[in-house]
Amino acid sequence: MGENREMDEKTYTTGYTDDHAKAGLDTKFPEIETWRNQFRAYEILIDDPEFTSVCPKTGLPDFGVLTIRYMPREKCLELKSLKEYLFTYRNLGIFQENIANQVLDDVVKATDPVWCEIKGDFRPRGGISTVVTARYPRTEERS
Repeated sequence: MGENREMDEKTYTTGYTDDHAKAGLDTKFPEIETWRNQFRAYEILIDDPEFTSVCPKTGLPDFGVLTIRYMPREKCLELKSLKEYLFTYRNLGIFQENIANQVLDDVVKATDPVWCEIKGDFRPRGGISTVVTARYPRTEERS
């Protein structure tokens, strides 16, 4: 790569820039409210079957199903505030991969769960669909 690093990056990015890659990540998302958990060792599954966002390069809408699975410790997600949080993505230019990871970070910050999994199952665009899964605790091992 060396001197030709800039040329190599253009070859691999097909017009996508670091600004595209970071798009949406500096957004001020609304706080996700919680309520005090009363039980131990159970799983909560929340899905948003009509999740939408926007491609940061083309401006075209992305559609998918966003699933949140977690085991609460002391706090559970309050659903109305979660819905308002997820609405923030509707007009936000952000990569699908970043959505799953940003939602994971924000859910973990709000609830400090035992574990959490965010799955974005995005509808085909140009004939290709994408499924992105982000897990907490974060490890580099495949599970």
